[in-house]
Amino acid sequence: MAVAGVTLVLAAVALRAQTVIVAPDNKYTPAEDVQLGRQAAAEVEKEMPILRDSEVLSWLESVGQRLVADIPPEFRHSEFRYAFQVVNVREINAFALPGGPMFVNRGMISQSRTQGEAVSVLAHEISHVALRHGTAQATKAKKYEVGAMAGAVLGALIGGKWGGAVAQGSEIGLGTYFLRFSREYERQADLLGSHIMAAAGYDPREMASMFQIIQKQGGAGGPEWLSSHPDPGNRSEAIAREAALLQIQNAVRDTRAFDTARSRLSQMAPAPTTKNATADEGILDPGRVAAPAASSTTYTEGDLFRVSVPSNWRELPGNDSVTFAPDGAVGEAAGQGVITHGMVIAGTRNEMRDITAATEAFVESLAASNPNVRRDVRYTRTTLGRRQWLRTTLANRSPGTGHDERIAVFTLLLDDGTFFYALGIAPQDRFASYDATFRKVVGSIQFLR
Repeated sequence: MAVAGVTLVLAAVALRAQTVIVAPDNKYTPAEDVQLGRQAAAEVEKEMPILRDSEVLSWLESVGQRLVADIPPEFRHSEFRYAFQVVNVREINAFALPGGPMFVNRGMISQSRTQGEAVSVLAHEISHVALRHGTAQATKAKKYEVGAMAGAVLGALIGGKWGGAVAQGSEIGLGTYFLRFSREYERQADLLGSHIMAAAGYDPREMASMFQIIQKQGGAGGPEWLSSHPDPGNRSEAIAREAALLQIQNAVRDTRAFDTARSRLSQMAPAPTTKNATADEGILDPGRVAAPAASSTTYTEGDLFRVSVPSNWRELPGNDSVTFAPDGAVGEAAGQGVITHGMVIAGTRNEMRDITAATEAFVESLAASNPNVRRDVRYTRTTLGRRQWLRTTLANRSPGTGHDERIAVFTLLLDDGTFFYALGIAPQDRFASYDATFRKVVGSIQFLR
């Protein structure tokens, strides 16, 4: 009976073991992560206002390296060098580059109520580096040269005008659509971050409370971080459940260095917003965008569909959609990625069985997220590629150019319930010529399942 009792206890412990995390597939080497991160970090230091304060940096480096020391052995890479700097802007944000360079916004430190909350963001970002999520995401797309990737990775991670400007200057011009982390990668970083926190002596439940602060932020504080770190679903609850399975090792109770760092920041002039810290927002020039090429290039998107687009358009993979656009048609405005010419294509699960109702709900969601969208109440059915699509058009004031644009909306309900859509975007004065291209692209779509 005693043996059986022990067995039952061990089984209960096993059932409550912390979540096992497996790093995603990655075609790049750790050395390539390091190369990429160094190049991108050099651009950050040139473009962003770095805060040079010895006491703040001393605290940040101390807690950062304490966390690094407790990265699980299977995720340690001898080539990586973790380094920490502060960016003098007020939004809550932080980003870590492949190989270890990390940049923390001053606002993240100032708005953390406890040291544990501030540390939780560092643990999350360190986890992205340790799991090599940046180059793992790149593995899903074409294998570009690492040197050419640096600007695009930087643009994706930092967002805002800086991100758009840096990414536009990269050889591949993938802008902010490249290397934004997926919800699965966010889930992994949340879990591994909680493990690292507990091992380093911090309460992982403070990660849940910090993410609640970020989620509640409006305006300039918060959405920038959320745009590249999407909520994997019930984030705070999931972290709290994981925290209950963890033991805090050698709990950290001394917060004097953190208190000193926060005090130092409070005595400085207020940090500017990211927007105010830069020059005027860049405006894309639609006159410099080349017309669609007559020749085509075919792309296969996973196991869902194949599509042919003008050969001078680039593929820009995203988390939930794929964008095809020519050079000069993708950038940043008001902290958000914008496209002025090209197409966005995606499929999503849908409970509605009526294509008109599903399209109406989709168009309503587009209009709700952009007050400048004006709807065309008419829907027409058009046969393209032997399938009957529902089509309508929207009018909008482009945040990328400040001019009027038109958006062609093509929708389709697949047999398995997938709501499939293609959006064609072009300036209003060029829409008529682009519309033929949009129809040709949609007609080329071949579904693979």
